Amino acid sequence: MTAPRALPAPHATPLDLGGRTALVTGAAGGIGRACALRLAAAGAEVRAVDRDAAGLEALAEAARGAGGAVEPHVLDLTDLDAAELAAAGTDVLVNNAGLQLVRPIEEFPPDVFHTVLTVMLEAPFRLIRGALPHMYGQGWGRIVNVSSVHGLRASAYKSAYVAAKHGLEGLSKTTALEGAPRGVTSNCVNPAYVRTPLVEKQIADQARTHGIPEERVLSEVMLRDSAVRRLIEPEEVAEAVAYLCGPQASFVTGTSLVLDGGWTAH
Repeated sequence: MTAPRALPAPHATPLDLGGRTALVTGAAGGIGRACALRLAAAGAEVRAVDRDAAGLEALAEAARGAGGAVEPHVLDLTDLDAAELAAAGTDVLVNNAGLQLVRPIEEFPPDVFHTVLTVMLEAPFRLIRGALPHMYGQGWGRIVNVSSVHGLRASAYKSAYVAAKHGLEGLSKTTALEGAPRGVTSNCVNPAYVRTPLVEKQIADQARTHGIPEERVLSEVMLRDSAVRRLIEPEEVAEAVAYLCGPQASFVTGTSLVLDGGWTAH
């Protein structure tokens, strides 16, 4: 019988990613920016991927000011071959990039549906595909997919987003099963509404679709099902991502870490 492995004492294992390379998509703002800064603060060299060159430069400057290392990488994730190449050699992969459109299905533009699925499901597949050979070769890797409460619960008028997030959940679990024998974990982080530009841009869409004034969207639509009636801060999501990259989470894989203020408790 194999002897039990000694575990670190509580509070004795701060996140140390020195010598590791992390790739974060959608890194120019919101959750992605917070994740990039958190991982850089832990010592990782961060490849920050986004279409927003100015946002990436601002991120890199902020990281330098805090003593971290962030390398801006301007990339449109609809270029799937380039996405896969960008992930080569990474130790930590955070699939975060996303977009949203709120429309009834009969009014939802098919080209937008295709783009959402490409950026939020097919690109993560290609990024994982690009990252795994290096992770497998060294016997260690961390994949964190920023999903959503909408990966666990559907909402009306978000067909593309909900479909992409549900698919990402399945992709993450499959990756976990394949990666476990080779030291690679794969998990989802599932926040409810986060204080980000993506959420702020939804307010007008939600007001029009639901037929209510914009000032009522937050309380009557976005936070209606949450027991904790506030938006989540990006830094709170980044801490959950960081936890899944640390030694304390080596046995956590194939699961979803839910940060929804009690939404799914109903």
